[in-house]
Amino acid sequence: MNIVGIVGWRNSGKTTLITRLIEFFSERGISVSTIKHAHHAFDIDHPGKDSFLHREAGAHEVLVASARRWALMHEVGEDDEPLLEEHIARLAPVDLVIVEGYKRHPHIKLEVRREGQEASDLAPEDTDIMAIIADYPIPDSTIPILPLNDPPAVARFISEFFKLAV
Repeated sequence: MNIVGIVGWRNSGKTTLITRLIEFFSERGISVSTIKHAHHAFDIDHPGKDSFLHREAGAHEVLVASARRWALMHEVGEDDEPLLEEHIARLAPVDLVIVEGYKRHPHIKLEVRREGQEASDLAPEDTDIMAIIADYPIPDSTIPILPLNDPPAVARFISEFFKLAV
């Protein structure tokens, strides 16, 4: 599977861009899955739900299924956080996996930058970043600069890199 990460600091526009990329590729018959890294304790389950009660009682995994979708919740507990590769291995085969986050993990990435952000730039120190997506000019960059307000241009860049027919 082709894997590309979209990285950047909080409120840089990563999720909005990824949503637009998914739409672009899906409309052209390119199958896409995503992995979103959460930096905090998150939960998709809620107190009082049967699945919550199953987990609270000690179930290691709970699979919730309906006619429309299913979700597997796996308790990591005190174990180390699973690696990105482990999550990718869980996915059904698709043409493209877009990863949001995992900025410190080695994989092909695009960095999103927004003018006025106070956070440090990730490229050029991270040699896995193959382009910067920004809403302002970056004249001294040694890697391509793509316009943040033009998701189709970003999608075409990804398509060319992975040789996806769009």
